[in-house]
Amino acid sequence: MDGSLPVLVYEEREYSAARLDALAGGLAATLADRGAGPGDRVALMSSNRPEFVVAVRAIWRLGAAVVLFSPAWRRGELGHALAITKPAFAVGDHPLLAEAMPMVHLDEPIVPADAPAAANDPAADAVLVFSSGTTGLPKAVRHTHASLGAAVEHWRVALGLTDRDRLQITTPPSHILGLLNIVTALEAGAWLRLHRRFDLDLMLHHIQADRITVEMAVAPIALAIASHPALESYDLSSLRYIMWGATPVTPSVAEAVTRRTGVGWVPAYGASELPVIACSPTGGARLDAVGAPVPGVELRVVSLETGKPLGPGETGEIQVRAASLMAGYLPAESTAEAFDGGWYRTGDVGHLGEDGLLRITDRSKEMIKVRGFQVAPAEIEAVLHGHPGVADCAVYGVPDAADGEAVMAAVVPHGEVDPVVLTALVGERLASYKRPRRVELVAEIPRLPSGKVLRRVLKERHGRTSDQ
Repeated sequence: MDGSLPVLVYEEREYSAARLDALAGGLAATLADRGAGPGDRVALMSSNRPEFVVAVRAIWRLGAAVVLFSPAWRRGELGHALAITKPAFAVGDHPLLAEAMPMVHLDEPIVPADAPAAANDPAADAVLVFSSGTTGLPKAVRHTHASLGAAVEHWRVALGLTDRDRLQITTPPSHILGLLNIVTALEAGAWLRLHRRFDLDLMLHHIQADRITVEMAVAPIALAIASHPALESYDLSSLRYIMWGATPVTPSVAEAVTRRTGVGWVPAYGASELPVIACSPTGGARLDAVGAPVPGVELRVVSLETGKPLGPGETGEIQVRAASLMAGYLPAESTAEAFDGGWYRTGDVGHLGEDGLLRITDRSKEMIKVRGFQVAPAEIEAVLHGHPGVADCAVYGVPDAADGEAVMAAVVPHGEVDPVVLTALVGERLASYKRPRRVELVAEIPRLPSGKVLRRVLKERHGRTSDQ
């Protein structure tokens, strides 16, 4: 490919592969002057912008690891992430990171340079992304250069990406899906447009104007497309398909888009710990399954009671292993419980059909998945418990067509307490997607004798209330 042709576009700016390399070299030189080098961890907290891509490549050029922090985080969330990953250097454009440690600001001009690239050890950490656990604050997922490289190859093959494809990214690059899409598109030689933020009309406009061939969507984007009153006015004929990931497919929404545009969907399934697990065939996807395990990924279903492997059609926990599997968590003590003899325990419940397609039916973990982001109930409960008007509380998720799941909170009040105040409190302390959609005052929280919250009962109560 001609190194002078644009491979990345942002608003009116165009970047060739040669220019990205030169900018990465310049930023790498700046970081090296500050002492960064092989084996170091470098925090990156940035909005969607080309400099994010440059920063990732610069850090890898040094032989260092990128620690991705979400720009949606509040001070407490950032403090926790810094404490467990201990990055020595920082790059970004976020004032909270600049307040926490010396930061190379991405608004400062980057002087292109031909800085030498370190030979990265395949076993060394390449990127740390955050995935919330079921019982506490987020954990850092460690991916090596080898595991991330395997994930990129799995994604390229699953989506059938070539240098003839044209993509655009509207999702946060600090999330594993956003990063995976960017790295895979550039590795495949595809043309890529990066957006500052999600804007539906702008996205649809650029499908038409840029002749986008593969569109990426999570539930909110899918719903927005389906409900757009003027969807038929856009020419979407260049699309080979729309990929649906990070959140469960809502068939009615997907079918509405296909009916109005003629464009089909390709569901896919992955996790921060193993980014690509299964994908539908691009030539004949089905909405009732997340597809077949991608080549190079082993998958089994085990009994929830005994842990023994089950046969086709039998429902149990989904477990996977592959070269793209994470190296482990930080804190390191969280790693052991995530594995069953070398198999990663997804916590998702489902079955493999005789047709070889994987179907997910439930989630054994208590995570709430909002717009592709994992939300730990315990993290929100800790904030609510800190309010003097809360005697007890429990947080749970319910299905939501727009966000995949919506966060709900049940609170036993201690005296007078306003649910609006409690919702605002969570919004002040945590990222906006963790804020409860509704806080309901209740007489008691259903629990087992051991004290474990019966979230299933809360969900059933919510369902009965919603039906009335």
